[in-house]
Amino acid sequence: MLIAIVSSSLDPAGKAIRREMLSFLDSDGSGDIEYSSHTLRFFETEDRLIFEKSLDERTGADLIIFISRHTSKHPFPALTVHVTGNYGEAALGGELRSLAAAAPEWMHAVLNVLNKRAPEGYRVSYEVTHHGPTDLKTPSFFVEIGSSEKEWNDENAARAVSSSLFEIISGEVHDIVRMIGFGGNHYAARETEMALNSHAGFGHIVHTRDVPLIDGSMVAMMAERTSADAAYIDKKALKSEDIRRIEELLLKKGLPVLSEGELRSISGLEWKTYLEIRSLAEELVPGGRVEIKDLAGRGVPETVTVDHELISEVIKADKEDFFRSVGELPVACLFSREGNLQPIFITYKENRVHLINALITLGVKILHREECTTVAGDLLIIKKTRIDPLKSAELGVPKGPLLGKLASGMEVKIDGRVINPSMVLKIEEKAIRIPGLEGYL
Repeated sequence: MLIAIVSSSLDPAGKAIRREMLSFLDSDGSGDIEYSSHTLRFFETEDRLIFEKSLDERTGADLIIFISRHTSKHPFPALTVHVTGNYGEAALGGELRSLAAAAPEWMHAVLNVLNKRAPEGYRVSYEVTHHGPTDLKTPSFFVEIGSSEKEWNDENAARAVSSSLFEIISGEVHDIVRMIGFGGNHYAARETEMALNSHAGFGHIVHTRDVPLIDGSMVAMMAERTSADAAYIDKKALKSEDIRRIEELLLKKGLPVLSEGELRSISGLEWKTYLEIRSLAEELVPGGRVEIKDLAGRGVPETVTVDHELISEVIKADKEDFFRSVGELPVACLFSREGNLQPIFITYKENRVHLINALITLGVKILHREECTTVAGDLLIIKKTRIDPLKSAELGVPKGPLLGKLASGMEVKIDGRVINPSMVLKIEEKAIRIPGLEGYL
């Protein structure tokens, strides 16, 4: 791959990073440099980078990395990564309503390495899409030092950027879930946090103030220039009407919207496999949601159905223990639109028998440790003691604290009479048939 490292002679931060990189390579930057499995071509412009045009042709590269300074009205030490473009007017270079091609895998990798190498006191983040150049069809991104002259000339910051870029160039850029983002501040706080904690890598991101400018054609351009797999909406940063509108535009585009929880849970899954699981889940539980547990890699998704009453009783008995244990299984759990766990699970074909046994074993063990549960052959018998509303009404026990005391095993007095729990309680019995039950105990 031919990688162009582009800086401006007017930019102190870009010059500092370039100096560090060329020093490491022991080169003056005048010719192509073979490094690892790539060819590096250093390119210095005479104007500000945001006003450059036709860099695709001028650099002849497969990837363009801009090394630059970042300026802020409220300066603080920062290392940032972003792609270029304008959602509306072109106030800072480029063309109006035009976006450059992004390199989300590289941006994700550089962001994460910068986060490890950043000098003390520096904040690492994405920036939203906000300036030129915009005519790039070659994947590109900016990596910047901010936000004042002090940081632009900080050798430690320049060295951190240089070493981070070399680590990525000499290593392997891993597969990610390529995302576009909607909403948030200039430093894309939610998108940054997700990228640092999952395989979600962002290309184009829209600041909250620019969301009203987004229409179907712009969503399509964001998706195409990012090669997006999915989208994220920062719902805490947007008005409800903007959220609905963006969701409708994404639906028309056929781009799934993923939450932070989903992005974290699917970080170990191949993206194609996750889409198959998501599609299968929608068929099984329309309008519901899927929650990935310890399921990773790739595979052929298959469904596993467990007795509905067994699952229901286990959730009542010890919901916390059940979900903690399920979290260690290679499974995707399905929930209804109302948030109720369904007795249908998804796993890979090769895990199917193991999962059935594991879920039944877990359920039986949780229920069997309850004093009210007994076993008779293949029947798991659950006995529950409840207040009989007819008996309590006949004895004149009003609803409220007195009934509560009886339910907890205490005697009460009503009009001088002593009412004990046995006078108002009834025993309900439920039998769940589980073939080969003793083998699960």
